[in-house]
Amino acid sequence: MNPHQKFSIGLQSVPLVAILRGLSPAEALPVGQALLSTGWTLIEIPLNSPQPLDSIAAMADAFPNALIGAGTVLTLGDVRNVHAAGGQLIVSPNFNPAVVREAVRLGLVCLPGIMTASEAFGALEAGATGLKIFPAEMITPAVLKALSAVLPSGTVVLPVGGITAENMRPYLAVGANGFGIGSALYKPGAAAADVAEKAMKFIAGYASSVMA
Repeated sequence: MNPHQKFSIGLQSVPLVAILRGLSPAEALPVGQALLSTGWTLIEIPLNSPQPLDSIAAMADAFPNALIGAGTVLTLGDVRNVHAAGGQLIVSPNFNPAVVREAVRLGLVCLPGIMTASEAFGALEAGATGLKIFPAEMITPAVLKALSAVLPSGTVVLPVGGITAENMRPYLAVGANGFGIGSALYKPGAAAADVAEKAMKFIAGYASSVMA
């Protein structure tokens, strides 16, 4: 499967991106396996984690059907390093046209961070796969509703920042396609079993929010 097929399947099954900030290479496979055991397949390791490229390479090799990549991707060099390590997902806190275009050139899934309509349309024009709505604490469901009303039909939007199993429903009601989940799912040093337990709670929270 290519990266975009993996992303599409992930959005259909468990549309939640695990943000494993602070993950060490020694934790990569146990935590990755814990997530995959729940059906979770979208995983990003922020580049300000310890030796992130080693963790990405280990996960990409061990879990070929999952979409593994990096967060906090800020430069063209970052994109190329992630690609060289086997990563297929590029997530940024901001919109940098050059970063998006490089990810597109390499065939990677790219989710730049946006907060405004101008950033959103710029990111889509550059070829972004979807939009990371960040930080979601500042972008209420009402704001997302207004933004979604003008975005092209089918645009994938994923709020990130302060998302819990309890506050997904209002975002889903106004067009969110999924979410990025960070410290509420994983904190550095967390046991793999604890990550799996939290992952199940998020999956259940998402399912109940969709059904409501």
